[in-house]
Amino acid sequence: MQAEKQLPVMDYSGNAVHGLSTEEAQRRLEIHGKNVLKSAKGHGWIKILLSQFTDLMIIILIASSIISFIMGENSEGIAILAIIILNGLLGFFQELRTEKALEALMNLAAPHAKVVRDGVIRDIPAEEVVPGDVVVLEAGNRVPADAVLLEANNLFADESMLTGESIPVAKFRTDQINAGLMDLSPRNLVYMGSMITNGTGRALVLVTGMETEMGRIAEMMETAGAQETPLQKKLEKLGEYMVTGCLIICAIVTLLGIVRGEPVIQMLLGGISLAVAAVPEGLPAVVTIALAIGVRRMVQKNALIRRLPAVETLGCATVICSDKTGTLTENRMTVVEAYAGKNPYVLRRNEHGRLGAWCRGREVHVEKTTGLKLLLKIGMLCNNARIMDGDSETGLDIEGDPTEVALVRAAIDAGLDRNAVFGAYRRVREIPFDSERKLMSVICRTPGGELFLFAKGAPEIIIDKCTKIMVGDRERDITHDDREKLRDECSAMTSRALRVMSFAYRTVQPSQLRRDDLESQLVFIGLAGMTDPPRKEAIEAVAKCRRAGIRTVMITGDHVETATAIARAMDIYREGDLVINGHEIDQMSDRELEEACRKATVFARVFPKHKLRIVRAIRNKGNIVAMTGDGVNDAPAVKDADIGIAMGKSGTDVTRQAASMILMDDNFSSIVAAVEEGRNIYSNIRKFIRYLLSCNVGEVLTMFLSMLMGLPIPLLPAQVLAVNLATDGLPAIALGMEPGEPDIMDRPPRSPNESVFSHGLARLILVRGVFIALSTIASFVIVHTMSGSLATARTAALVTLVLSQLIHVFECKSENKSLFEIPLLSNKYLILAVLSSLLLLLGIIYLPFLSAIFGTSALTVNEWLIAGGISLLVPVLVGIVGARKPGSMQKAGMEQN
Repeated sequence: MQAEKQLPVMDYSGNAVHGLSTEEAQRRLEIHGKNVLKSAKGHGWIKILLSQFTDLMIIILIASSIISFIMGENSEGIAILAIIILNGLLGFFQELRTEKALEALMNLAAPHAKVVRDGVIRDIPAEEVVPGDVVVLEAGNRVPADAVLLEANNLFADESMLTGESIPVAKFRTDQINAGLMDLSPRNLVYMGSMITNGTGRALVLVTGMETEMGRIAEMMETAGAQETPLQKKLEKLGEYMVTGCLIICAIVTLLGIVRGEPVIQMLLGGISLAVAAVPEGLPAVVTIALAIGVRRMVQKNALIRRLPAVETLGCATVICSDKTGTLTENRMTVVEAYAGKNPYVLRRNEHGRLGAWCRGREVHVEKTTGLKLLLKIGMLCNNARIMDGDSETGLDIEGDPTEVALVRAAIDAGLDRNAVFGAYRRVREIPFDSERKLMSVICRTPGGELFLFAKGAPEIIIDKCTKIMVGDRERDITHDDREKLRDECSAMTSRALRVMSFAYRTVQPSQLRRDDLESQLVFIGLAGMTDPPRKEAIEAVAKCRRAGIRTVMITGDHVETATAIARAMDIYREGDLVINGHEIDQMSDRELEEACRKATVFARVFPKHKLRIVRAIRNKGNIVAMTGDGVNDAPAVKDADIGIAMGKSGTDVTRQAASMILMDDNFSSIVAAVEEGRNIYSNIRKFIRYLLSCNVGEVLTMFLSMLMGLPIPLLPAQVLAVNLATDGLPAIALGMEPGEPDIMDRPPRSPNESVFSHGLARLILVRGVFIALSTIASFVIVHTMSGSLATARTAALVTLVLSQLIHVFECKSENKSLFEIPLLSNKYLILAVLSSLLLLLGIIYLPFLSAIFGTSALTVNEWLIAGGISLLVPVLVGIVGARKPGSMQKAGMEQN
């Protein structure tokens, strides 16, 4: 890293408060370019197109086409070549669309930065940060560019990705020197890509993009390749086995034909064509497309997938560990109760929005209640919420942490003059909130030079740090009875599902200003109780989880009684469940915690360090765990979970980097929607695996059994490829876009080790493949006997094979319903795919130039009825038999109810 830089001070003074204007920022963006590192380019369209013709089977097919032309079989050669080109174009457009979709999703996951623009803090994509911007830094944020610190409050940065040192580095604001210049050194510089682990600050951006320290070493960083999910790997292995098996069968078919005296070239072409049609070479690609489609659907439901394997894992989730505030609740805090000066207060607004206070049934004036007024004042001062003009009712718009917004709103609505308060107390130092300390403090200076420390935090922390208490308008030593009374008041508030915060203060001597033990010997002021109602949609989502066999676990830093009350209201907690607090976790061994986690549905008063133990304890009992997190200290637990979920609104960059999924609206119901979508994706993958393999088995057996039975070849090589073109592509992809069965969340979670062919899927594939083959052969034999024309019989076989597969695609919409029970029109994409396949079939038969290429002839009405009737025979019989089974009828009745 560079040791020293210099920068004109006018940039510092001009931008520190108001930042750049929007126009100036745009001008600099055009000059310096986007704040991004050069990355490996995606596959160009020419490379994608050429890759469609590099498969071994396709190369063999091209060679076969060339041989056909040499042997004078021009129509055969044209047919094969046309199908190669059509298949290649279809694969090209599918892969191009998939790459574009995944690229768009990656853009959604790009980091953001808070910058000062036009005097207002704005959240913008990090790529739009320009030199001269003032960025706002907080614990858990990633630094968007190389910058010099203008403000630093107990600021530490993790620069391990640059230096290799894992210990966070203390950072300090720069000092202005003479000659209008600033000397810059690593101690007051922050670097692109580093993580702020503690504190807050503001920094002036010096350089962006490839000009940063990270940009200088970008070429040395490895770029992660595209991820393959476990299912994709399994299917690739399956494909290898199927290729071997199909090649053997196709070789046998070819040899049998040659032995019987069939033309050698025709049998060679037939064997190759059959191999191409039989091998499901597109299966991994279709799985990728289905996953990409599912990921896009999840984005529409506010769940952004960062790692593709998470899509599969979501469908296996058995436990969801969720934060409470903002995820299960509305994150719309309101102060409704207070306890100050040993008096309880109820706070509520009148019709004009003014906040009034009632003490034991009598209305009181806030101005005349020393303790309550001081409590509200501390809540306003010990606060990082941003107060701006704009609200239509009060003329103010307050942004920030919901708890801090609630405290500021309560103080203003109760009549405190914010200008007078901030004029009387100017902040000189902040000791930021820390999830380990559960405490935040600020030191303010009065116009007379007095220094005061104001603190807010968890009641049990504040109470233990106090040596005095304010009663009425005077201070006295705090007693043991006082502490017990305060704990009782806190417990009473939490039992009413209120979030309780405590407030205290002390005087500070100038010589003590930089001491680390200032948060001690405090004067206790009071308690504030805030309500944060549960989200209605989250209550419904919890109920859906119960039906789906998924246990919801609430993890919160709130008091045990508060957490239990809300968990009970949401039906997360039921009688007999365990509620465990952080102190109890510390007392447990790993084995004891694992046993306790079997029945625990609420973890209260926990620190982020406990989350990792909770995740591991639940996982060690064989569960698939989804874990939410937002703070920087949540990252280890989020990363260790099977499905790590970061908050999109309140989450930090470091947690988002560790997560496999980002919750864009911080809403628990979006997690459940993503789980449901994950189940739908896996179900759809099983559907088109069933469809593709059943059809491929049917095609291979049609040729194989015909040879064994001594029949003429029922399909010409070009016709075999036409079947593959008409039925394998679009219908299979359309199955991957099925909307999902309505009872998908009424089924238990599947095991991640479960075979994709479990629950009888392999038997369904084999049996249906046999019936497709027998139906095709039957149609061929009947029409050949009736017409005496081999071309007509082959056309009838072609029609039967295509129709059987297109009818079967509707059967594949459900594994437990017959054709009569399935909503046939629920997937418009499938309807369009089937219609396009039928149009292609009619074109091959009735368009003269295509008919000549594919060797087809027009069918009579009776021949169409024979082909169509035989194609429908098996599905109709299966539907009738299935409907008459008592279990099926009972199941149908349950679903209707």
